[in-house]
Amino acid sequence: MAPTCPISFRQIDGTISRINSLTITLMLIAYLLSAQIVFIYILGVDLALRLFVSQNFSPINQISRLIKVLINAKTHNTDAGAKQLAAYFGLAFAWTVIIFHSFDLVYTAKIVALVFVSCSLLELFFNYCLGCKIYYIYKKMTA
Repeated sequence: MAPTCPISFRQIDGTISRINSLTITLMLIAYLLSAQIVFIYILGVDLALRLFVSQNFSPINQISRLIKVLINAKTHNTDAGAKQLAAYFGLAFAWTVIIFHSFDLVYTAKIVALVFVSCSLLELFFNYCLGCKIYYIYKKMTA
């Protein structure tokens, strides 16, 4: 986590967060290969549940917890602020893809989905949050 990340002083399991990124990446790839919007609806609903209800109601989060137990992965706590910001960005990406797809702008929707999958892969492989950099620029502009 970079010093530019939003801080909430609440800890979450970063391992589960990275497994969430894997699942999100797989769902996005499924959309990109099939153009079936149902994958993006599932992501949108899951992210909305995670953000506005509880992580416990997120199917992707529950699957990630199960995978973590099955592979016996270690817990690496991280501040929840950056992960929550990433979920907001993910929700915005998901609904943008849905809107473009709904207006039959499938190629544009796929470009947005490619950006979304790129952000998810950065988190998955490098624990790098592009949202934190955007947050930093936003804070500099509004300070």
